[in-house]
Parts: sequence; structure tokens; C-alpha cells
Amino acid sequence: MDDEKIKVHTENDQILEVVVTSKKADAIWILLGEGIHNVKCKLMPTRNSLAYVGSLMGREIIYPRSVKQVQTDIAKHNQEPAIRVRR
Repeated sequence: MDDEKIKVHTENDQILEVVVTSKKADAIWILLGEGIHNVKCKLMPTRNSLAYVGSLMGREIIYPRSVKQVQTDIAKHNQEPAIRVRR
């Protein structure tokens, strides 16, 4: 199974690739790091719904996609056909 990864921006203009554990229009849960050294963070939509933000170890994390774009991504992901195994 492939984990979905997204790129988020930090307040220092760094770009980090993180793993998505749950993605809904009202919140996105991400994991930063690997193994026992990972940290979980919840990204919430901004007031104008143009991005998602969260706080990770006191640092602001930004996912620069709107709620509408995320809803479209979720809809596309749900429409992908499952792989069938023939017997």
C-alpha cells in the first residue's frame, strides 16, 4: 500500500514532505518523521478556506490548497477503480 504524501510549508519557508493518515475536507491528519520519532499533526482550514494550517512542535505548518481543491482530490481518489484479482 502506498502512503499518500503531501508537501507542506513551514513558517521559515521550508518545504517538507509528510505522510497523510486521514484526509477530509474539514481536517487533514499528517505524520512528520518515521518510526518512533514521528509526530502527528492536525491541519485545519483557514477562515477563508484557501489553505490548511496546523502547529507542529510550536511551528506553524501550512498546506497551500483550498478546501474545494481538497474535496476534488478526495472525490478523484474515491472514484479510482479497485484492482480486481481474477481466479
